[in-house]
Amino acid sequence: MGVGFYLACAAFAVPAYLIGGINGAIMLSKLLYKQDIRELGSGNPGFTNFKRVYGLNAAAWVVMVFDIIKAMIPVSIAMIVFGNVWGCGQFGAAFTGLFVMIGHCWPVWYGFKGGKAFMSGFGTIWFVDWRMALIAMGIFLALLFTVKIMSVSSCIASAVCPITLAILGAESWYVILISALSALLVIARHKENFKKLLAGTESKFSLHSNKAQN
Repeated sequence: MGVGFYLACAAFAVPAYLIGGINGAIMLSKLLYKQDIRELGSGNPGFTNFKRVYGLNAAAWVVMVFDIIKAMIPVSIAMIVFGNVWGCGQFGAAFTGLFVMIGHCWPVWYGFKGGKAFMSGFGTIWFVDWRMALIAMGIFLALLFTVKIMSVSSCIASAVCPITLAILGAESWYVILISALSALLVIARHKENFKKLLAGTESKFSLHSNKAQN
């Protein structure tokens, strides 16, 4: 890989980070409710906490879709560019997606206090390997509607991704490494949820109530 490749990595990493930092939950909580979602509920600016605080309304679904789409746009472009120019579309997608996730977790726009990046990661994996994405989604939904704990479902589904990718095959070990780093990021961001799980205070997820049930 020449200088152009590394320049392209930088050219995609910076805007991916900045785009990743645009948080739908924070924006909508301030716009619609004149509040900061980071000061309410669990303090996490994501779909689950937004739903817990404000209910399962249209705004909550917008938060989820926004976090997915904001990853899909730069990741899909990176996949095309890196794939056509250097023959490593998987790498371009995984690399750019990781920076979207980093931006979501530590957004420069909001004092570096962001979310947990699961939805951004979910928007990324479809462009890395759609088979891996289908398997991860299946595991996530199965756990979410049986165990009913979002943190457990998110972390296990994330951990499955690099393992599945290694089994299915990837362009290079770099792609698997980036996938593993992305999964570790999601898991690390859920450390407070693990403490709640050990204490028996972690909330259960429900689509039928405004607040998660204990």
